[in-house]
Amino acid sequence: MSEVVITGLGAVTPLGGDVPTTWAGLLAGRSGVVALRESWAEQLPARIAGRLTVDPAALLGRQKARRLDRCEQIALLAARQAWSDAGRPEVDQERLAVVIGTGTGGVTTLLDQHHVLEKEGVRRVSPHTLPMLMPNGPAGWVSIELGARAGAHAPVSACAAGAEAIAAGADLIRLGRADVVVAGGTEACVHPLTLAAFAQAKAVSTRNDQPELASRPFDADRDGFVLAEGAAVVVLERAGWRDGAALAHLAGHGITANAEHITASQLDGQARAMRTALREAGLSGEDVAHVQAHATSTPDGDVVEAAAIAQAVGGHPAVTAIKSMTGHLCGASGAFATVAAVLAMRDGIIPATRNLDRLDPRVELDVVTGAPRHWRPGPSMVNAFGFGGHNVSLVLTPASRGSAR
Repeated sequence: MSEVVITGLGAVTPLGGDVPTTWAGLLAGRSGVVALRESWAEQLPARIAGRLTVDPAALLGRQKARRLDRCEQIALLAARQAWSDAGRPEVDQERLAVVIGTGTGGVTTLLDQHHVLEKEGVRRVSPHTLPMLMPNGPAGWVSIELGARAGAHAPVSACAAGAEAIAAGADLIRLGRADVVVAGGTEACVHPLTLAAFAQAKAVSTRNDQPELASRPFDADRDGFVLAEGAAVVVLERAGWRDGAALAHLAGHGITANAEHITASQLDGQARAMRTALREAGLSGEDVAHVQAHATSTPDGDVVEAAAIAQAVGGHPAVTAIKSMTGHLCGASGAFATVAAVLAMRDGIIPATRNLDRLDPRVELDVVTGAPRHWRPGPSMVNAFGFGGHNVSLVLTPASRGSAR
């Protein structure tokens, strides 16, 4: 089967409207978590979120933006960035595919339009509601933008969706169904109902008086994740399809299901995903030098993942948790972590985990904290796990000197 390389990166996050700004924010240890100023937030237990620093509607144009849910808007922006970063490959449209995952799709459109229906009547409901709320909407719009005719796919696997989209894109290339795939994840579900639901599930932080300190993966005093919005997209290509384009190799992936509990993390399922990814990449745990942890800052989830990493990979890799700066991008989080892992390889530096003042004694890992760490780039693992028992691990390796740019 064909080898797969990553050739382009795009991102819209709480740290910036593009990859360079976001990467600078990660290296500086900035926080994109802010207090919510909307009146509806006053009634909520959790009144903080990772908000975008740019207005996607303004960047797209108001007329086009009115037809798109916010998650579609930022998916389109991130895809445009990634496509440009890859050099706008001249590929046959029949050999170009799109895979964009999401956890909730256009849930804010659904909820807002239901409110319109209840308060103003059926004639005030937007005729664009259905394509705006569809979870496959982001993939569909990106495929239209690029003219991608080899498929427009939309994994909906909660917070594993972005990573699963990249894995699915790699499979399309390896199976010979596409030469180029635009893959990633998007999420924009900061809404009173979603925040209330997460709060009722005791999943989110209520450190409302100190938003920038609320997301604290692996810290002994963490109290839940911070909901955030954002999108991240990569361009995948068949290795050798063109020269001089590779940023990194997507060497392997593992996808497993816990098949046990709808929301709880499971050590075995996570460890199996990591081992499967390593086996597909032809590597062992000892080969891994860096792990982009899922690490959302929940009391139970971080400990389970730490144990799974220690079991499947070992305690030696440099581990980082970028959600400490952005909050949890949910369906986009695995794709965003992939972008960060590629940049860490490119620049030879790993961002530090913010807000890690006191490492949980149950976390027996080498977590990068304090300041970014310079390293000799080697195999990296990206983890993404989601409600529903979804586990996805990706293994990336540095591009060879002859193919890097």
